[in-house]
Amino acid sequence: MTKVAVLGAGAWGTAFGQVMADAGNQVCMWDIQPEVVEDIGNNHRNIARLPVVDRLPDGVTATADRAQAVAGAGIVVVAIAAQHAREALEGFRGLLEEDALVVSLMKGIERGSGKRMDQVVCETLDLDQARFAAVSGPNLSKEVATRQPGATVVASPDEATAMTVAQACTTCYFKAFVSTDVVGLEMCGSLKNVTALAVGMSRGAGYGENTAAMIQARGLAELTALGEAAGAQPKTFAGLAGVGDLVATCASPLSRNYTFGFNLGQGRSIEEATRVSKGVAEGVPTTDAVVGLGRQLGVSTPLATAMSHVLKEGLSCRGMIEELFGGPITEE
Repeated sequence: MTKVAVLGAGAWGTAFGQVMADAGNQVCMWDIQPEVVEDIGNNHRNIARLPVVDRLPDGVTATADRAQAVAGAGIVVVAIAAQHAREALEGFRGLLEEDALVVSLMKGIERGSGKRMDQVVCETLDLDQARFAAVSGPNLSKEVATRQPGATVVASPDEATAMTVAQACTTCYFKAFVSTDVVGLEMCGSLKNVTALAVGMSRGAGYGENTAAMIQARGLAELTALGEAAGAQPKTFAGLAGVGDLVATCASPLSRNYTFGFNLGQGRSIEEATRVSKGVAEGVPTTDAVVGLGRQLGVSTPLATAMSHVLKEGLSCRGMIEELFGGPITEE
């Protein structure tokens, strides 16, 4: 049995903690919200963040104490909002066990620096990349939490690390595959959120399957080009972390990015969409980071650029689509 610390008891962090417990590990959830910690510790539930679970496994505990959370943990899972990751992880510097593996569930590109989450985590914790792994795939938290069949990808530059983490999170309903393409996995998880915003917006505006399929296909082409330019393996984008995650995120109201975009498509402002969607979706701050990354890598990002104009200038859904259709005819 391995002790697993999960930093961040949001919906996905809690659902993944349940997966780890179901796989036979002892799980300690850490969070800064006292009421969440108390609910998990005393009632074995997280009614505020993951109400679909009536009772978490007995192997799941909780604490608000950083040192206590990671003491003796062989695996430390980071499930913090991407834009707050660096700040939150600073408090854990020097507390982890020397041989602990660190696993990121985060999907995003850091605003300002343009860095991926693997870079943020390893820099902040002064971590050797061989001890890092990223997890990404079509993993809507509520479906994983209710133990519906699903799969994910665990990527690490060290094959043994990827295998160790995959074994620690594989259950009868949740299957983990392994990869060494950390860059590709991170790019898939981050960039698909921008596409989900655009697809959700098209749905909210009343457009149908053709429009949604067009946006998804062009979004996939865009993120694949960016990924390859950054050194990712093309096959990653055709797998669970690429197409798989894109389909799940762009097709379900369980996706915060899809829902946020849907509310924009119905004519709501950013402020209204934030309120109705119960928070800002990760794709919102990621959009400009993608545009900046495209400039840096010399890759065209028409979808991300159009979505940036939506978020910054209030461009309508029709205007966003017209931007995608703009320009000369080219090969697909």
